Amino acid sequence: MFLGAYHFDGDPVPLLAAYRRLMRGFPPATSDLHVCVERADGITVYDACPSRSVFAAFSASPDFAGAVAAAGLPAARVELLGEVRTARLRQGFEA
Repeated sequence: MFLGAYHFDGDPVPLLAAYRRLMRGFPPATSDLHVCVERADGITVYDACPSRSVFAAFSASPDFAGAVAAAGLPAARVELLGEVRTARLRQGFEA
């Protein structure tokens, strides 16, 4: 599993609202690992795909760019992070 990050810079309040609109188009079952973190200067979304090539193709696709724009998010600064070796989450945690 490959982890990447989407950095959206700006006021986190409208960014989070736009992020929630974006996520309505992605059912929870489509995410292996997905985390949204609020920062003082924006939000960062950590998202995992089956492989680096799948992540790279998805993050550069016109469909994803269109969904991001339609939700009201600015273009993301994409960061390729690396292979996930361990992931732990307390069962039942969902924010």
